[in-house]
Amino acid sequence: MRAVTLVAPGRITVAQDWPEPEPGPSEVLVEIRGVGLCGSDASVVAGHRAVPRHPWVLGHEAYGVIRGVGSAVSDRREGQVVAIEPNYPCGSCPRCLSGATSGCVRRRIVGISEPGLLAERVAVPAAFAWPVPDDWRAEDIVCVEPLSVAFNAVGLAGITPGERCLVLGAGSQGQFVCLAAAQAGALVHATDPHDGRLALARELGARPDDGEDYSIVIETSGAPAAFEQAVERAAHGGRVVVVGQSTTPARIPTFRIVQRRLTIRGCLIYDHPTGFARTIAAMSDSDLAPGRVLRARFDVADAPRAFAESPDIPGKTWISFEEKSA
Repeated sequence: MRAVTLVAPGRITVAQDWPEPEPGPSEVLVEIRGVGLCGSDASVVAGHRAVPRHPWVLGHEAYGVIRGVGSAVSDRREGQVVAIEPNYPCGSCPRCLSGATSGCVRRRIVGISEPGLLAERVAVPAAFAWPVPDDWRAEDIVCVEPLSVAFNAVGLAGITPGERCLVLGAGSQGQFVCLAAAQAGALVHATDPHDGRLALARELGARPDDGEDYSIVIETSGAPAAFEQAVERAAHGGRVVVVGQSTTPARIPTFRIVQRRLTIRGCLIYDHPTGFARTIAAMSDSDLAPGRVLRARFDVADAPRAFAESPDIPGKTWISFEEKSA
């Protein structure tokens, strides 16, 4: 079967004879239909995040159709369309037992510590293959995972309807945060140095930055300067939620934080099972249509080009295993 693999940092190939997966008793076999690309994938490709070995299957934001069910699985069936939750917590450490599974000390991360999902078929723990309605658009299903991150950030912000929210960074994750914040009733403003990304945010309903302070600021880019700006733009008593990550220190005066009585929260993915459950429920109950963030689709054969071009494409890039309709 075909699989998109990293053979060395910066070198991607489409393998034609990748070994077939062998699902265990508590797993399901999923025929992958589409996979979104994100910044963590780019970090793996560049060699900034080490993987166990090469060649290595890439990708983690995937959806597909169940084609096989393990002997111990009773709540999944063949033919179901599923979105895959690509972070597997252990379920038994103190953090998991408290419900904070995103901080699990033994969390298995698909595409980084576990083989990725950019293959025609994969084996997935059944509890992490989430059934979605058959009539959902492929473009929307492939966005469930990054939208779950966005909903977690918005939840940590504690948005109440009518609050002003500034989203710093209008990359693909920033676009999803804009959608999730608007869904929560915020008056969303967005800023980004990239004109194309900013134009997309406005197309999706975000207002331009008006230069005033905001009760909520959500930083998604990971740039140290953006985190500094997030603290600077937060109003008295405001909440700052940080989604983007960087190992480069930011210069933040504690005077500003103390004098304005700011709350700063880090957002690490989402917790299981509440994160995906909340996202799928929100998509079922509204016309959110997160697939609007997708702006470039590539066939599997063009996967190397997809990875190379995605940083310059406003919005999100995805790879499809399905043939394009004529």
